[in-house]
Amino acid sequence: MAIKSYRDLKVWEKAMDLVVESYRLTRLLPKSEAYGLVSQIQRAAVSIPANIAEGHGRDHLGDYLHHLSMAKGSLMELETHLLIASRLSYVSKNDLEPTFARTAELGRMLEGLSKNLKKTVQT
Repeated sequence: MAIKSYRDLKVWEKAMDLVVESYRLTRLLPKSEAYGLVSQIQRAAVSIPANIAEGHGRDHLGDYLHHLSMAKGSLMELETHLLIASRLSYVSKNDLEPTFARTAELGRMLEGLSKNLKKTVQT
């Protein structure tokens, strides 16, 4: 299948699923975190598919790779915020296990896409 749009990318679709999962998890946090961790978790999660899409829409491969790198950074940021929520006992480790499985998969997919794009430059 030819990739015509960022919406055709499986990595983008998985990132969108992670956004939904992240928003679900933020409902478990106390109201007092609405402008703290909730906001940070949601912002980091949304940044991942947004950077994938923006990079895909750029004219230069270097820009695409830069945005994929930013998506990976946002992914690590999201994991960190979720670990903080766990350490503060806002969410249990059991609640986070499926999410961390998603983040690991997404990280591998982002890395794979980046490596494949870099190969196109070398050939």
